[in-house]
Parts: sequence; structure tokens; C-alpha cells
Amino acid sequence: MKVDLKSIITCPECGHKNEEEMPTGDYQLFYVCGNCLAILKPKLSDCCVFCSYGTAPCPTVQEYNKCG
Repeated sequence: MKVDLKSIITCPECGHKNEEEMPTGDYQLFYVCGNCLAILKPKLSDCCVFCSYGTAPCPTVQEYNKCG
């Protein structure tokens, strides 16, 4: 299965969208919105900001269907 490393994060505060490249081998636990400067953190049930606010889940979830 091919892992997609691009994801569009949508800020829940202002709705701003930005395409980002996801890190491999690590979870991204914080993300600063480029528009309103809100600091995004993963929802309680997610391992990273991409799983919570992105169009594609993180590489670990894509490969193994579970958070590390």
C-alpha cells in the first residue's frame, strides 16, 4: 500500500486550510495555524494533528490501521 505523505489540515478555529507534508517515524503533536495562530493538538482519540484535522491520517495509521 502506498502511503500518502501530503495532508490538508483544516483549522477548527477559523477554517483555514493548508497542505502539509507529514513526518515519517514520528507523530506531530502540535500545529500552529498559519492564519489565526491557534495551536492545534490531537483530539483525545487520535495520535496526531493529521489524524484529527487532516484529509489523510498519519503514515503509521495508513500503514498499520492503528496509532503506534
